[in-house]
Amino acid sequence: MVNGLWRWRTVDGENIVPKSVPQLETLIKGVFDRELLLSLLKGFVVFDNTDDGLMKKIAGYHQFHAVQKAIACTITATGDTGDKRVGVIWHTQGSGKSLLMAFYAGKVIASPQMDNPTLIVITDRNDLDDQLFTTFAGCKDLIRQTPVQANDREHLQKLLAVASGGVIFTTIQKFAPEQGESVYPLLTDRRNVVVIADEAHRSQYGFKAKVSGNTGSISYGFAKHLRDGLPNASFIGFTGTPIEAVDVNTPAVFGDYIDIYDIQRGVEDGTTLPIYYESRLARIELDEDEIEKIDAEIDVLADDKDEAEREKKKSKWARVEALVGAEDRIQMVAADLVEHFESRLEAMDGKAMIVSMSRRICVAMYDAIVALHPDWHSEDDNKGKIKVVMTGSASDPKEWQQHIVNKTRRNLLTKRAKKADDELKIIIVCDMWLTGFDAPSVHTMYIDKPMKGHGLMQAIARVNRVFKDKPGGLVVDYIGIAQSLKKALADYSDKDKKNAGINQAEAIAVMLEKYEIVKDMFHGFDYSAGLKGDAKDRLYVMAGAMEWILEAQRKAAEREPNDEARKQAHRRYSDAVLTLSRAFALA
Repeated sequence: MVNGLWRWRTVDGENIVPKSVPQLETLIKGVFDRELLLSLLKGFVVFDNTDDGLMKKIAGYHQFHAVQKAIACTITATGDTGDKRVGVIWHTQGSGKSLLMAFYAGKVIASPQMDNPTLIVITDRNDLDDQLFTTFAGCKDLIRQTPVQANDREHLQKLLAVASGGVIFTTIQKFAPEQGESVYPLLTDRRNVVVIADEAHRSQYGFKAKVSGNTGSISYGFAKHLRDGLPNASFIGFTGTPIEAVDVNTPAVFGDYIDIYDIQRGVEDGTTLPIYYESRLARIELDEDEIEKIDAEIDVLADDKDEAEREKKKSKWARVEALVGAEDRIQMVAADLVEHFESRLEAMDGKAMIVSMSRRICVAMYDAIVALHPDWHSEDDNKGKIKVVMTGSASDPKEWQQHIVNKTRRNLLTKRAKKADDELKIIIVCDMWLTGFDAPSVHTMYIDKPMKGHGLMQAIARVNRVFKDKPGGLVVDYIGIAQSLKKALADYSDKDKKNAGINQAEAIAVMLEKYEIVKDMFHGFDYSAGLKGDAKDRLYVMAGAMEWILEAQRKAAEREPNDEARKQAHRRYSDAVLTLSRAFALA
């Protein structure tokens, strides 16, 4: 993370210096100003225990300035005349949002105006709660206390029965009224409570009453229950995929945008990587008159977040799931996927995720793949090249049981997936690990599940993490998400759209272009013996090729008028080869 200092692109947090401008002056003014440097060292440095030992992490410029702005907004919102809406921080997926939240928590707690506040960190999934809690637990020195996870509503009430202080983690589902209740009970009416909502575009809406057509009973969404329990709390939202719609509007719930760090800047800074798209549609066998009906059903089902939601549309889900999970189709996708991924590994080492439509299909896909590669299978969680990560119960079919993971097994598989040199190469999921999961060596995602909107954007961001020479992530589409991807990008800038869902044909075009450039650099040099001869011939040709390029670079540098141009002349070949290698890995 220290390398991020050398990409410091702003002095005041507002004006971003173009990459073409030398950044030393910006670095000196933006970091080594006495007040800024002391603030950075005091509140924006953490230590993380990794497989490679203790790692020091320092905030990037986008995290540092976002927190400074957020603190000012928090003090205003929590004041006597504040509206309790702190605002929204929109930082693209993969840019360090979890650490950003920890840095914010540390600064809020240390702020004298906040009177030792209580922080409640809310997520909407248990696995995300665990992941974020682990991040905060590793930052105890920064937040000056040990965070606590609330087990249930009673535990939450007990944790809030204090005059001040505390960092509490909970899921928003704990704010659902008990059976027979219509109003959620008061937890605390203190004003120095700040609710930090992770992925603020999900589950944080629902102020309007809904009347059941069957029973006539009135119900509300989590947003109202949350505010019933914490009437004087202030709210700040963190999101990587903003939502702008009539009834689901992130800024309307949390306040104005505090800071935006979009896809384009993340790619420019090297914080994240561009995402490429490849279509390899696997045909669903249907009569022509059924196609339109099924397309409509898939569009509806793509809105559902998890299997609990899909239960409400069980008949439609079962109909489409049966078609997508047909045995012949599963075998066809498995064969194509294995061939495709093995080709990817020849160009670039790394891992892949497969997103299947249901748990049944996850298991069927696993069986189809290990039938092609029996050596990839192992019942030992510490071994095997392919694993399924899914939840379940003892009542599920016997053949599913080996794939149903509890928290302990999931943590083990998480460590294996994140470890680049572990033999685990492919992870099959349905709903899990599509948000919050961060394994930088994952470079390919195979999608065979209807998805749309922020759920799709979050999922594909699993492949945009920076890792060694990885040039970008690749999303392979087996079910037809292209239009959904375009719609999901509607709220992003034009520049952002160019870095998410890039057609793989563009990578091929770049590869061919750079190939011609490199080939032209060898014009006049006979390297045919290196292609056709034996090992000795290749060694001679390689030595001659190096001399050829070095001499060509020397002559080119002599013709340049200044030192910078001469340096570029000496780098021209290595830069072209690097670009060609990256384009080849993507193509």
